[in-house]
Amino acid sequence: MCGIAGIVSKDAGLAPSDLANLAKMMADCMPYRGPDDSGAWVSPDGRCALSHRRLSIIDLSASGHQPMVSDDGQSAIAFNGEIYNFLEIRYELESQGERFKTQSDTEVLLSLIREWGTKWLPKLDAMFAFGYYDSRNRELILARDAFGEKPLYYVETDRYFAFASELHALARLPGFDCHIDLDTVATYLSFQYVPAPNTIYQRANKLSPGCFLRLKPSAVPIVERYFQFKTGSVRTSKRSLDDLADELEAILVTALRRRLISDVPLGAFLSGGVDSSTVAALITKKLGVALKTFSIGFAGQPDSEHLDAAAIAQHLGTEHHEQVLQGYSLELGRHIGSVLDEPNGDSSCLPTYLVSRHARETVTVAISGDGGDEMFGGYGRYFATVDEDARIRSGILNLGWWSPGAAYISSRLLVFRDQDIEMLFGEVPKGLADLLGGLRKQLNKDSRPLLNVLRELDANTYLAGAVLAKVDRMSMQHSLEVRTPFLGIEVAKFAADLAADDCYEHGQGKLVLKRVASRYLPAEWLARPKRGFGLPPHVWNKEHILPLVRPLLLTPDSRLGAWIDRKRMTTFLDNQNGEFSAYACWHLFILEIWLRTHLAAPADRYTQESTLLMDNRLKQFQARPATAVAAS
Repeated sequence: MCGIAGIVSKDAGLAPSDLANLAKMMADCMPYRGPDDSGAWVSPDGRCALSHRRLSIIDLSASGHQPMVSDDGQSAIAFNGEIYNFLEIRYELESQGERFKTQSDTEVLLSLIREWGTKWLPKLDAMFAFGYYDSRNRELILARDAFGEKPLYYVETDRYFAFASELHALARLPGFDCHIDLDTVATYLSFQYVPAPNTIYQRANKLSPGCFLRLKPSAVPIVERYFQFKTGSVRTSKRSLDDLADELEAILVTALRRRLISDVPLGAFLSGGVDSSTVAALITKKLGVALKTFSIGFAGQPDSEHLDAAAIAQHLGTEHHEQVLQGYSLELGRHIGSVLDEPNGDSSCLPTYLVSRHARETVTVAISGDGGDEMFGGYGRYFATVDEDARIRSGILNLGWWSPGAAYISSRLLVFRDQDIEMLFGEVPKGLADLLGGLRKQLNKDSRPLLNVLRELDANTYLAGAVLAKVDRMSMQHSLEVRTPFLGIEVAKFAADLAADDCYEHGQGKLVLKRVASRYLPAEWLARPKRGFGLPPHVWNKEHILPLVRPLLLTPDSRLGAWIDRKRMTTFLDNQNGEFSAYACWHLFILEIWLRTHLAAPADRYTQESTLLMDNRLKQFQARPATAVAAS
């Protein structure tokens, strides 16, 4: 796992030495992504510079150094991620006469892109983000993996086009526009992240999952899609669950075998839930591989998930490592908010940060169960919506307001409901209103089984925006690589073809996956209610959160005051005394901390009655000059 960055000069506006310095500066903003090595490359045409920070996982020798350059020196790649099926691809290429000098997957990817461009992308079982430049045709190619496990941001100005693994690296470039508009703030509060291709900054973008970008001289960047998770229209399968489970188990075993390839110590996260437990069971019982497992918990909490994890570990015979916290402070959230490159309000950032830190003391790679809920239908919000739909269709339930879109794009998915946004902003800003309306309309018009539609929606939005972004940022803070078999390309294709009834029936979800798990785990464990990876109830409550949040948001120097009027914020927080939402308060807290620790200035669409404007303190929020090399 690594950090990448690059910059392309427009019309020779930047000298090669400036390009090299800027590219290196961006990569060096992310040392935790690559503590083992670093490098930079300037293209022979003097138009592009690529940079890289390396976390050595496969082929630890110097031959894996990046950016990796082609034999003729005309092209190079800066690659972040793992190509899990690179050995199969390498064998195929070698049978066609290709010869390789290293044992790294990067060399295989460089060969593929150089000879075949983007045609091979759909065949990669991988997590990745990369930048490839070819001086022969003066072309830059960026690409991101199918589900967005690895991040990739980009920005374009009059003088350059630049990209990086993290947004704050781009924000240090000269001429970067750090303005944030009202719509984006409201969208973040609703979804807990800013959906791709947008970012928190109005002039920066993130490449959407399953897409690649092509940039040629004197042309606008062109983004194309090579993969999208698309579920089927079948409600009831003609195949038995056992038959489907046989196929899924074989696919998962292949995905896991590939993800166990590592030249550094490897382990697995273990929560005691179905997804991580199934992964650990297949590794130990099916593949016969000794496994280190990791969990965290909270002392004095009878429902702490580390207790379930310990029982699973004992059953499977893993070398289990648990960290039980005697005390817990939400002040850690200040650190989380400051190190996030883009705001992410997922409260499980905190336990993910802690378990990643714990695991990194022993291993460099961890296997996780992320993606299982989206692939196989595991969220309770799916069940509630599908059950309501069935009762309404059968005439048992009569709700005049009800529609799939209204029911699901609500507090089931959103943190701030429409009425909460109106309380803070006076109205739902137009961009957010259009986004919410579009999603609701999309769900209402789709004739496929509702469960499949919901799985598809979350896999293409929530998974990348909240879940995978959280895992990547929190694990990378500790230079830990996290791999998930449930997002393997063959697993995803299998899951996409599942009938709705293969996923959910009679209050039970993930039916096919649980049938696989039942071969290795006790049935009573699989029937336990789903528990999120969250914070202990004794601190995740009004008494702990409101005293933390209220003074921060209502202080005269509150950064959010540039977008949200203080009177409206006061009213919202006062209402929290009666109708408390820990998640809503946490979102505001994380955003405030992020704004205090990152470049940020309000765009033109701030509120008219903003107290920040009224007392003339706006100018202190304007972007500071970049400390990077000045463009000549």
